[in-house]
Amino acid sequence: MIHTARLFLEPLSVKDSDFIIELVNTKGWRSFIGHRNINTRTEAAAYINKYASENDTNIWTVKLIETKTPIGIITLLKREYLKHKDLGFAFLPEYFNKGYAFEASDAVLKDLNKKNKCEIIEAITVPENLSSVRLLKKLGFDYDKEIMVDNKIMCAYIFEMTDQL
Repeated sequence: MIHTARLFLEPLSVKDSDFIIELVNTKGWRSFIGHRNINTRTEAAAYINKYASENDTNIWTVKLIETKTPIGIITLLKREYLKHKDLGFAFLPEYFNKGYAFEASDAVLKDLNKKNKCEIIEAITVPENLSSVRLLKKLGFDYDKEIMVDNKIMCAYIFEMTDQL
């Protein structure tokens, strides 16, 4: 588990199924990440278990310390089209612009650096997701290049651990 001043991050589990249904069906998720066809607890549990069974994959549920309310997720996964692990984040819209995504993502990067888990982290986003681009830059990611993923142009960013933390 990872803690910050306002948040704690714990591994995503089936007990988070209702939250995942809500998150993956937000306008932002559907626009920038894609439609996942997850509408029931059974579908959410299958989605969660799929990622839980994959090696080199970490998904944390981000929760408020005071209320234990799940507000977002941070992911660290190895994608076949990237050389390094990919950091991702998604939050419920009512928790946007409160610094939670930065706080949680920064905590994950610092935890990885402390444990010497990775030297380089990548991140991808569609160019029109300006809030994600701003967050990646604030975290210290540098623009690397454009790549094509599923016939969509994505912007790839790179973060070198030892230089930043």
